[in-house]
Amino acid sequence: MVLPMSRATRAASRLVPEIPLLRRSSKQTAPEEVAVPAHFVCPISLDLMRDPVTAPTGITYDRESVEGWLARGNARCPVTGRPLRLADLVPNHATRRMIQDWCVANRAAGVERVPTPKVPLADADAAEAVAAVSRAAARGDAAACGAAAARARALGKESDRNRRCLAAAGAARALAAAFARFAGERVDGATGAVSAALGEVLAAMTAFFPLDDEARRCIASPASLKSLVSVVSHGGDIAARAAAAIVLRELASSADAHTLDAVVARTPGMCDALVGLVRRPVSAPATKAALVTAYYLAAASDRAAARLGESGAVAALVELLVDADKGTSEKALAALDAVLGAGAGAGLAAARAHALAVPVLVKKMFRVSDMATEFAVSALWRLCRAGDAGAAACRAEALRVGAFQKLLLLLQVGCGGVTKDRASELLKTLNGSRASVECIETADFKGLKRPF
Repeated sequence: MVLPMSRATRAASRLVPEIPLLRRSSKQTAPEEVAVPAHFVCPISLDLMRDPVTAPTGITYDRESVEGWLARGNARCPVTGRPLRLADLVPNHATRRMIQDWCVANRAAGVERVPTPKVPLADADAAEAVAAVSRAAARGDAAACGAAAARARALGKESDRNRRCLAAAGAARALAAAFARFAGERVDGATGAVSAALGEVLAAMTAFFPLDDEARRCIASPASLKSLVSVVSHGGDIAARAAAAIVLRELASSADAHTLDAVVARTPGMCDALVGLVRRPVSAPATKAALVTAYYLAAASDRAAARLGESGAVAALVELLVDADKGTSEKALAALDAVLGAGAGAGLAAARAHALAVPVLVKKMFRVSDMATEFAVSALWRLCRAGDAGAAACRAEALRVGAFQKLLLLLQVGCGGVTKDRASELLKTLNGSRASVECIETADFKGLKRPF
């Protein structure tokens, strides 16, 4: 017996056949992954070759991969094991054009076309580019020297191979000598051409670190240092100021304590320039370079630490730390700890008088990095360990912003070496004042007014 269907049942029966059609129309088919032909894959990186070169062994590699292989000290073909030199590599234009055609044919599948690579720099061309800088500096042509330095920098940025060729040709020494040649004019009142040339030379020099001994001697001369400080302080170009700060960092990180002390002694404006760059940043690399330089100077020389303290480094560093990212926090804490390590000088007094110094240090103990924790604990230990009124005020402030709880947690989580010793000593020092101070859990900057 056939039962009559209701109106709703008949409507549903009409919709049922349409459901598979709806599903088929809404389904999005994902594009299939395109398989790269085996002869387009570099045997070293196992990726699509962008600049194929062929070795005398008959094997084709991607230039960047095989040059990196040779630069790491390998002198044999990775596939055949036969001897291989950099000069033996020949560009494989036929394979490169085939790869480009394959990329165009598979553009719909999301494959991007491999660009045509630039011709790598030959040793003779690298030597000529370096010689152009030296010749222009020798005849005192600032504009030509700046143009030659900019060209050398552009060539070095094209590839690591170009940079290594230019470095081997003595690019760093030529640029340092050129800077020293025009440094006196910068100190005595440079023209626009000289300022522009010095900026180009400094920018190019940063591409060829580390500097060798001869290049460092040129840059560390009194006239060159004064010129560097002048560029950092009030250089017209932001890029030039950043490059000068990076060159100063290179010098400070590679010199011994005696040399750094002598540098500070004969360049009195250096500390003021570094502090000014932290107070009025021009770029993130420039600020970080200034922080690292300040750290090396203060850690190696009490004279430098004292001058940094007198120049207002503590206030600048504390203010920077309030909203700093991880990398900047680590460098700023290191510089602050080094400045405070000079003893009862201007830096220590400024930190004890600063409303944000202790809260910032307590705040940075956790959730930044192990390095930041180490420097934050060390700086707080320096502020609180003395027996005078300033240290007592710092201890009371540290308790109010939760330093005792954080130090306990730090020892429970685990730390070692000097950090553990100083954290334990701080706990003992703060424990005696706990009864008379109301503690809070976290350091809150919202209720504190910045002094500048």
